[in-house]
This record gives sequence, structure tokens and C-alpha cells, in this order.
Amino acid sequence: MILARVEGNVVATKKNPKMTGSKLLLARPVTVSGADGRELTAGAGTLVATDPLGAGAGDLVLVVQGSSARLAADDKDSPVDAVVIGIVDTVDLQRRELYKAR
Repeated sequence: MILARVEGNVVATKKNPKMTGSKLLLARPVTVSGADGRELTAGAGTLVATDPLGAGAGDLVLVVQGSSARLAADDKDSPVDAVVIGIVDTVDLQRRELYKAR
């Protein structure tokens, strides 16, 4: 699983017919950083993930990729490589809260 922050939506009016009705999000993976290990820092890359849960810009989400994504999409023949499987409420690392949903 990948911890990522939603940066926005992706709109594609022409796409594979199996993707019709799928919400697409642009998400950037995050890492734990900082001198005291208490910061979430944006990574260098981005992912386009389908979103069956209704996440929005700024949300911290859990994303799966590959065959796990196709299973999470309930269609193993679906042309997806990343799917949002959770909207994160909090991140707690060794009893230090790094993130709390607004």
C-alpha cells in the first residue's frame, strides 16, 4: 500500500469503456521525514488512481497498485493500475501523531 495525498482530479472524456463512470484522482505519495520523524513530505512522483470512495483534494489516502488494484476495483479485467482503498483519518508513529484529518 502507498500513503498519498490527493492533489486534484483527472478528467478524461475519452477513455477505455471499462473506465466509464470512474472518478480519477491525481495523488502524490508521501514519506515520513524531518529531523524528529514527525513530518509527511511529498514524494517526487505522482499517481493517477481510480477512486470509488469519494476522496477529495488534500485528503490523505491509501492506494494499491498492480494486481491488487484490479481486485480492489472488483474487475480483474479492468485496465487500472492504482485504486484508492482508504481515506486516512490519522497517522500515528510511535505515539506521535503525524496527521489528523481536518
